[in-house]
Amino acid sequence: MIRSELIQKIADENPHLTQRHVERIVNTVFEEIIEALAKGDRVELRGFGAFSVKARDARVGRNPRTGEAVEVEDKKVPFFKTGKLLRDRLNGK
Repeated sequence: MIRSELIQKIADENPHLTQRHVERIVNTVFEEIIEALAKGDRVELRGFGAFSVKARDARVGRNPRTGEAVEVEDKKVPFFKTGKLLRDRLNGK
C-alpha cells in the first residue's frame, strides 16, 4: 500500500472528512514521526511497533565492482521493531 492508497482508504471509511483533510492528517503523522526520529527520539505505536534510530559505526567496505576497499562513514539509520499484536496477526494468531 502506498501513501495515496492509505489516504483514499481513510477518506472512504470517513465520509465526514474531505480527502484534503485526510491527506493533511496523514502527512502530519508522518512528519511528526520523521521529526521525532531526526531528534533521536523513539516513536511507539502500541500494537503496531516502534520506530527508533540506531547508530552504525564507521567501517571499511568493498566496492563490489572493483573489490577496492572503501571507507564507509558512521551513520544513523531508522529501525522498526514490530509490536506483539502485529506479529501475532501476521502469524495467524
